[in-house]
Amino acid sequence: MELDLGLWELIRNASLLVKIVMALLLLASVVSWMIIFRKRGQLARAQKMAEVFEEGFWSGTDLNRLYDGISSGQKKAEGLEHLFEAGFREFARMRQQKGITPGAIVEGAQRAMRIALARETDRLEHHLNFLATVGSTSPYVGLFGTVWGIMTSFRGLIGENQATIAAVAPGISEALVATAMGLFAAIPAVIAYNRFSNQVERLETRYDNFKEEFATILQRQAHTLLNE
Repeated sequence: MELDLGLWELIRNASLLVKIVMALLLLASVVSWMIIFRKRGQLARAQKMAEVFEEGFWSGTDLNRLYDGISSGQKKAEGLEHLFEAGFREFARMRQQKGITPGAIVEGAQRAMRIALARETDRLEHHLNFLATVGSTSPYVGLFGTVWGIMTSFRGLIGENQATIAAVAPGISEALVATAMGLFAAIPAVIAYNRFSNQVERLETRYDNFKEEFATILQRQAHTLLNE
């Protein structure tokens, strides 16, 4: 209990600039944790949705029925559903045109899926830059507070005939608190950024592989339809 009160006293009695530094670091830490919890749920849901969709897709279901089920849903398609919907919609539109080649039909579907993939990747990477920024800059912001606290300690020696712990302790203490808060904000952000970036990269690879496999299926269908 005494330690908590002592820490609060250090923060309360810190210089104005160090208080501002601490407040910024605390705000960055709170926002980072909000993003971490939200992004963790988002990526877990994206992984689960990809597994469910691929299980249904490769089970041999009719593509037209699958498309109708996705496009008629009230919820906006995400992940692999979005790629499939975009590619199949363009495929169905272009195959109605007269005189079009199978290659042109497939290229149109691939182009639509590339756009959908870019949007999905951007959605998954949203807010990751904030975590990267907090992870890379928080230690330096805390270091700025540290330097200012040490300067306060040196100013406390002015007019003193003899250096004492009482003269330098307040400045050094607030400097160490600023350093600790910088690390407290940075470490979780760095760990989360690395973890989430890896998960996003794996999901992007999974989406891209599906895009190529689906394009192959559409190419076979395009040749079949135009040869009938």
